[in-house]
Amino acid sequence: MGDFPIQISTRLIDRLTEDDEKVKKRTKKTKTRVPREPRLPETKVDQPQISDGSEQQKGTSTGTGWAVPPPLFMPVNQPPYSVSAELDAIRSVVKESENVVEKLRKQEKNMVQEVTQKAKDLHDKEFKIPEPKPMPCSVESNAWMICYKENTNDLTKCASLAQNFAECARRVRQLAKPADK
Repeated sequence: MGDFPIQISTRLIDRLTEDDEKVKKRTKKTKTRVPREPRLPETKVDQPQISDGSEQQKGTSTGTGWAVPPPLFMPVNQPPYSVSAELDAIRSVVKESENVVEKLRKQEKNMVQEVTQKAKDLHDKEFKIPEPKPMPCSVESNAWMICYKENTNDLTKCASLAQNFAECARRVRQLAKPADK
């Protein structure tokens, strides 16, 4: 890049210091407003003009040059704005909303009870402990085991009880075979 000489003069320094001290503000000049007269609708040459008496007032003016505006008529009996009606409407909507919330809470409570009951029933069905089947020939088995414990020296005394148990076991096996087929 090229070298550029910079010249600092006293005039430049004076201008820079003056800008800091003096803030340049330009004030806006306000324009005075001149009221415009409203345009009257143009009338056709064929139609007669209807006078409502406002032309007389337009012509009159005060000493300052301002035209006197036509009088403004306000209704004497304005219906009061009913804030209470609006509040009543809001209160009724709030009350209805509260009733709906109450109904939903009751419905939710009932549904929770139903779901809890159904879950409990399902759990009971799924994890139900099966009823044990009675062991066949348990009476005969207990009888010969007691006999063996009492007569450890002479086991021939328990031979009849052992035969009864063996016959019972054979009958149970025969009954179970046709059911399997």
